[in-house]
Formats: sequence, structure tokens, C-alpha cells
Amino acid sequence: MDTRPRSMAVAVVVFFLLLGAAAAEKQSYVVYLGEHAHAARLDGNAAAAADMEVLAQQAEDSHYDLLAGVLGDKEKAREAIFYSYTRHINGFAANLDAAAAAEIARQPGVVSVFPNRGHKLHTTRSWQFLGLAGPGGAPTGVAWRKARFGEDTIIGNLDTGVWPESDSFRDDGLGPVPSQWKGKCQKGQDDTFSCNRKLIGARFYNKGYASAVGKLNTSLFDTPRDSDGHGTHTLSTAGGSPVAGASVFGYGNGTASGGSPRARVAAYRVCYTPVNGSECFDADILAAFDAAIHDGVHVLSVSLGGVAGDYLNDGLAIGSFHAVRRGVAVVCSAGNSGPAAGTVSNVAPWIFTAAASTMDREFPSYVVFNNTKVKGQSLSASALSPATSSFAMIDSSQAAAPNRTQNESQLCFLGSLDPAKVKGKIVVCLRGVNPRVEKGEAVRQAGGVGMVLANDVTTGNELIADAHVLPATQIKFSDGQLVFSYLKNTKNPSGIITRPETRLGTKPAPFMAAFSSKGPNKVTPEILKPDITAPGVSVVAAWTRANSPTDLAFDKRRVAFNSESGTSMSCPHVAGIVGLLRTLRPDWSPAAIRSALMTTAMDVDNEHHPILNSSFVAANPFSYGAGHVWPSRAMNPGLVYDLTAADYLNFLCSLRYNATVMAMFNAGAPPYRCPASPPKAQDLNYPSITVVNLTSSATVKRTVKNVGKPGAYKAYVTSPAGVRVAVSPDMLAFARKGEEKTFQMTFEVTNAALAKDYAFGALIWTNGKQFVRSPLVVKTMA
Repeated sequence: MDTRPRSMAVAVVVFFLLLGAAAAEKQSYVVYLGEHAHAARLDGNAAAAADMEVLAQQAEDSHYDLLAGVLGDKEKAREAIFYSYTRHINGFAANLDAAAAAEIARQPGVVSVFPNRGHKLHTTRSWQFLGLAGPGGAPTGVAWRKARFGEDTIIGNLDTGVWPESDSFRDDGLGPVPSQWKGKCQKGQDDTFSCNRKLIGARFYNKGYASAVGKLNTSLFDTPRDSDGHGTHTLSTAGGSPVAGASVFGYGNGTASGGSPRARVAAYRVCYTPVNGSECFDADILAAFDAAIHDGVHVLSVSLGGVAGDYLNDGLAIGSFHAVRRGVAVVCSAGNSGPAAGTVSNVAPWIFTAAASTMDREFPSYVVFNNTKVKGQSLSASALSPATSSFAMIDSSQAAAPNRTQNESQLCFLGSLDPAKVKGKIVVCLRGVNPRVEKGEAVRQAGGVGMVLANDVTTGNELIADAHVLPATQIKFSDGQLVFSYLKNTKNPSGIITRPETRLGTKPAPFMAAFSSKGPNKVTPEILKPDITAPGVSVVAAWTRANSPTDLAFDKRRVAFNSESGTSMSCPHVAGIVGLLRTLRPDWSPAAIRSALMTTAMDVDNEHHPILNSSFVAANPFSYGAGHVWPSRAMNPGLVYDLTAADYLNFLCSLRYNATVMAMFNAGAPPYRCPASPPKAQDLNYPSITVVNLTSSATVKRTVKNVGKPGAYKAYVTSPAGVRVAVSPDMLAFARKGEEKTFQMTFEVTNAALAKDYAFGALIWTNGKQFVRSPLVVKTMA
């Protein structure tokens, strides 16, 4: 892919287990049984270690007994099960044939059975752009100091592991490891791996990966060490220690820091070498969630995901539900499948979902031709020499190698270019399909001296600074059309590519990245996703020494810091800010923290205009959710929309058979029961408000909690086109901190045609100083 991806009834759908599968053919499945009866006892170290081991063994034995009832033999059950989830999440992962999977799905107490599905993995300047850091990125900002730089918060990361030797994980100036930490530092097969007072824990889970991809030597992956770079990059962005002088080949020089620079961090490796497009599997993800909850993390950053689907057939959604129930905030990436609508992943309402946008730093590198200078972006380590000379230029579509198609050469696939036509020239390639840096390698292998990478129409104005293997620059779609026209209409075209530089304060910023996945939420359209946007383009952070900066095999370079782009990068930004709020407001729930960030987000750029998409057309909440994160405002939001585990369960009740949701907590005391009339999904106390399939009118309820000083808040509404919105009451007076008030919003259709493809507005509660803003999203039946 062009942008690096990182990549309702009963929950059991039996027909899909049997479809197209031979009865004897085995594959790995997850059997989900809800929550353990002993889960509540684990909170606050209530259970002694010895008692916990007894409980865990009892849970494991119960899993063997359950499966033995289907397979007819306990030993066969032991052979089949490769994970037992024994702490908070109740269930197991096993190798089964389709018939056995379907049979166990019918057993009492089984919530869902689903295949062990694969998922993809979806800075020096960003913290200044977000108003936290001081000059050069140093962590001296007022808001950072107010939140004590995230100390006492533990941030976990589900990803490709960690490179512990990175300066981002130095423990200078940190005290002892927090006493509540119950995690481990697993070395696996790597005796050189170690933790410290910063990187306080590391674990790895690969049995689900091994089972899904077939028999292989898993010892190669028996370590939490990051051989990819993705995990190191995301973990350092969320909670890395400040590192002065960080740069990529000298570009972007500054202080690289995590959002919570004094937080403690832990790595949970669940992602490995991609196989058939998947690298992180449900069985491993669930095992990591179960461990992380027990270990004592406060925030989890999860930069991976798959196609959005049934919540109880998704290991990430299940794991995050149990984490949030235990007070752990879970931040996930929205996905890199934009700009198409309905591509957003990680849409469960208990997940905090982050989209990706730009910041006000760029790395300009110009292509100069015919007295024209076009600005692009690059982190090329080398430059054309001598810089003042012109080089012949060629459209790659006109340089196809023998037996290769024009389409292949236009996209600059490896081996697609004819050296006789390319040697010594600057080659202009079209963006799309294959990796951007790989296109440059195709040019280099054919003897080209430089590359101009022109965006296609879908990527528009989105420019990503890559560490190209030769002098190169990436240019906008419109500029690409100008260059292609010059090449087509000039007999001997020529030009140069200038060396990149670092430039700050660019405008407009932010604007949405084209790759960032968009709403609407295809699982529950009443819940707006993504929730928020944060910097996710050309983010500089720590990197592994085991991999190149381009993650491509032909690239033998090694760097300590690298620039990466994707919602994988915006996710840890949000997680780091959540860590700050967790330190500042330890009594707030994950939902309250999310609300504070959403209702204080901004929907305008640094030119005070509406946030744009990559084509420089006004974006909307399906792109950015509530808006661009604004950390300092979130520290004092005034009001929050709070949610409890019971609220999420009631939400599930509105979507499923009661028995399914009851099964999730039927071991508890007292057992959970769905209400006789579950609230509608649109009435979930979410910070954004979405109404779909509106005919004439509808009423939505919300409750806000005062987390500031006593006072009165007045409602102001910007109604979506074609809809009249009324708030009752439109004035809320709070006499004390912690007081809650409920209000209703009535949506009345005035012109259905204007909102048939969604219309957007906003609700703002204000006391004159604080502005609590919720996006309004409406779709009529017209």
C-alpha cells in the first residue's frame, strides 16, 4: 500500500464457521466466555499472588473441561488450546475444525466463537504545534508542567515490541518502579534485552500468529525486541523520555519527547512479519490485553486494526472493553484506508479512536524546471551533485522495460524501468499501490539519478517526507499535472531537485491526511467515529537499529530516529495526552478523559479557517471527529460526558439478544441483566451526537457532569442543514463540582433532501470562559 498500513443478534454466527471449510481441516479460533468471576478481586492487589495462581489454574482447567465436552477427551483439549485467558478476560484460543468450533459455539455460557483474525499495523515538532512544548521541543510548557509530565502514569503499547537501548527509554531522574506494577520483563531468546525504571515491562505473544500462518520457527519471534521499528516509534511518541538533538539525517532537529515524558512504559509485542497482509492476530491481542490489565497499566496505545465488524467477534474490541471496564483508557488508530468513506476501524464506543492530520512543520525539497519551482517534501539523505546542474527528466510511463506494462512503469515497480531510457535522468513516478520509497529504489536500480513522486488524484495535497534512497521529492497532484504536461510538450526536458530543508510555521495546518480512514461508522452509525484527530504525518520518534528507516529489505541504512506517517502515529500522540490527564485527574474515568479531549478540540486550522482535507476542501466530522486535539484546554474542560461499564453493556443490549450480553457477566455477583427496555444507541452518553434515519423528528438525551467551578452554562446550537435543533433546558446551573444535569435535544426535519447524505452542526455549552463543544451529525431518510 502507498501509505504504510499497520498496519447483531447472537454474537456467534455459526454458518460462517462452516462455510467452505472441510470438516477435518483445522484453524485457530478464539472462544470468548465473558469475564471471570474473580476479575473484580484482582483490582487493587486484593488477591495474593498464590491465590491468583490457584484461580488461574482453575480457570484453565474449566477451559479444558469445556472443550473436552466437545472433543470427547481432555488430552485432545489440552493439545488444541494454546492460550487460556485466566485473569480478567475469560476464554481460550484453540486449533479446531469447523464442526468443533460450531459445536462449542452452541454450549451454554459461550458468548462468541470467531476465527483468529489478522490485523494490520496502522516528535520533535508535534508537541510545540499542540501547545505543550517550549522552543526546540523542550518539555517546558505550562500545560506539561501542570500535568507533571505524566508521572505516575503507566502507558502500555500493543505493537511490534521495543528497542530498549533507545535514548527515548532512558530512566534518568526517575524514581523506583511504581509499587502497583505487577508486570514482567520477558527476555525470551534475547539475553541482551533489559528493562529499567522507564521501560518497566515487556512481554511477547506469538502463538496466535504461529497458528494462523502455519508451522514455523517461532523462536525467531520469542523476544519483545522490536525488529520492525513501528513499536519503538509509537511507544516513544506516547511516553518516551526527552532526547535533545533528535533528527532524521539532520532534518527536523529538536528535542524528541513522548506526550507523557515522565510516564513509565511497557511493551506488549503482538505483531510480527506480515503474512498475507496480516501481522497481529486476535488470539495474541487478547492475551496481551489480559496481561496488561493485570499488570497495572493506566493507558493502552494500540496502533493496529482490521475491518470494522461485530464487536464480540473482534479480539481488539473485546480486550479493550475489559480494559476500559477496569479503568484503563484504550486509544486506537482509525486506520489508513482513506480517503474513502466508511473505512474507519476500531469503532467500538469504549475505544478512543484517532484520525491523522498534519502539523506546521515541513521538509521542502523543490523540483525546478523551465523557470518553474514546485515545492515537494523529502528527507532524502543525498542530493544531486553538482546542485546547479540540470538533469534530463523523463515520465516513467515512457520508460517501460521490455516485457513490462506502461502501468507498471508509471507506478515505478521494481524492475519495470528500462535502464537505457532512465540512466542519468530524473524520473517522474506516479504515487499509488507500491511503497513510495520502493519507487525510488526502482529508479536507482535502473540508473536514474533522482525521482519526482507525483500524487494521484486521491492523495491530492497530502505530502509525506520519506527517507528516500536517492535524491527525491514528493509533489501535490496539481503540481504533478504541471510536471507531466512539461514532460509531454518539451523535446528535451530537464530540471533539478533541491536538497531538503526543515521549515516551521507552515500554513494551513492541520489538514487531514488522505490516508486517514473516515466515517461513518458502519457497525453502529449512531456512534461517530473517528473521535478526534492528532498529528500523524512525518512524525519524528525513536527507531529500532534492527531495521532500515524505510522498512524495506534493500535499504541497509540504520538510524536512531525516524519519520513515520499514519494513524499509527496520531494514536500514540493521543495516548500520551491521555497519560497527562490521567496524572492530573486520576479520579476521572477513561470516558471522562475522552470527553475532555473531544469537547475542547478545535475544528479550525492555524489560519482560523475550517480544517481542510488533503484536496484543500473543507473536511467534516467523518474525517476529524470532534476536531484536532488541544491538550491545554482539555485539562480544564468545565463539563464532561461520562460513561460507566454498565452504560456500555446497556448499549450492547440495544444491539443484541439479552442472553448474549448477560453471558458476559453471568459469573459476577450480582450478575448483569439487560434492562427491559434498553436505551437507544443514539442515547449513549457520548460526547458527539449522531442521529440517523431521521424521518420527522427525534429526541436525544445526554447528561453532563460539572468538573469545574459552580456556575451556569448556556446552550448554543449550529443546526445541520435541513434540520431544526432545540435544546431543553438550554441553561444548566451547577451548584457544586461533580453535579450532573440531563438535557434533551429535539431534531426536526425542515428539508429532508439537505440531510439525506448527512449534515453537520454543533452544540456548545459555555459559561463565558469554557466552551464544551459536541459535533452534531444527522442523516434523514430522504
